[in-house]
Amino acid sequence: MGGESGGSGESGGSGGSGGFRDVGDVGDPAEPGSAEQGFGFRRIERGGTAERCPVARGADGVWEVRGYEEARAVLRSASTVQAGLGIEMVSKLPPRIRRPVLYRDGPEHREHRRQTARFFTPRRVDERYREVMVRVAQAQIDRLRADGRARLSDLSFDLAIEVACAVIGLTESRPGIKDRLERFFPERFGTPGLTSPHGIYWTVRQNTNWLRVYVGDVRPAVRSRRRSRRDDLISHLIDDGCSNPEILGECLTFAAAGMVTTREFISAAAWHLFSDAGLLAHYRAADEPGRLAVLGEILRLEPVVGRLSRRATAPLDLPGADGGRVTVPAGDRIDLLVDHVNVDERTVGPRPRCLRPGRTMKDAGPPGLAFGDGPHRCPGLHIALLETDVFLGRLFALPGVRMVSPPKVGFIKAIDSYELRDCVLEVDAGGGG
Repeated sequence: MGGESGGSGESGGSGGSGGFRDVGDVGDPAEPGSAEQGFGFRRIERGGTAERCPVARGADGVWEVRGYEEARAVLRSASTVQAGLGIEMVSKLPPRIRRPVLYRDGPEHREHRRQTARFFTPRRVDERYREVMVRVAQAQIDRLRADGRARLSDLSFDLAIEVACAVIGLTESRPGIKDRLERFFPERFGTPGLTSPHGIYWTVRQNTNWLRVYVGDVRPAVRSRRRSRRDDLISHLIDDGCSNPEILGECLTFAAAGMVTTREFISAAAWHLFSDAGLLAHYRAADEPGRLAVLGEILRLEPVVGRLSRRATAPLDLPGADGGRVTVPAGDRIDLLVDHVNVDERTVGPRPRCLRPGRTMKDAGPPGLAFGDGPHRCPGLHIALLETDVFLGRLFALPGVRMVSPPKVGFIKAIDSYELRDCVLEVDAGGGG
């Protein structure tokens, strides 16, 4: 779900987060509220400084943006390019090798996005992917009902994998795709190189994981589509002249966006609903647009990726505090702190840290900048929200479903994204019809 705007970390545990912390004692289930009053507050706090200035330069020379309008101006500017996410390593590849869309900017990037936009339109999501979402979500609910107990992150990851594979075209995979993907997503971006034992280990490990995904998932799909095209991303890449390694890079980029971040958001949304009786009642009583509005507001408050990074390619003039202006010099890195940006009261409105479905936002709307903005805006918003609603609608229809262990929160420092693990759900085995 993080799409081009972000990335992912080790899906299985530590993920460079320095371990998980138990936050089960953060607040009690909220009393029933209303959409006007709000349904509680952010549950995943990333910490950080108390800096109030919308744009400020840190001691390390990196600019930090906390204001909504300022962040959107950076993301939409033609004078910035992607930074972080291992782009320094990718930039060293030979020019003949096509970079994945995440690492491209300018006309080539815009053309790629124009050609692939059709895979992510609301109409296509409804007509082509809803059936997959319903089938896989129901299979996960049946699994929980049969076993009586399951980890939410396991159920949501299985769902996210199958939906993303349908969009990408990874439909001929050998058994074990979940394990291969768990191993693939890196603990850090970039590489420490071959100058230390750790660097050698890390490089060998990642190359091995790339090979596993290529052999087990990408190569079978490409072979099938070279024989007979289908209406999916891999077929498009083949028609666009991509080599197999280039297709692998694109598939892994979209896999990180569509699988890992969606997995985390489903857990975050479920956590809010389990913990707030009023919010759950509101969600259950709403029609589909109303439920999607609830999920969009949760995502505004709990963006999975907390930091987006850009680098100025020319002096960049931004709005500053009290109507002033700030100029970011060419070459400087800019970090957009999405968790701060999305609670900027100037744009979000009153009580910005409170969850209020249907809130009116100035020139914007939930989920704020959780999916980024500008040329690298993640295209998967409609998929992520509908997929989450399809699953949670069925989950909360189970009589007696309960959260017996709230999630532990870990963080991936490179992109300040959260990981929610060990949230245990229970239902009476075999029950629920």
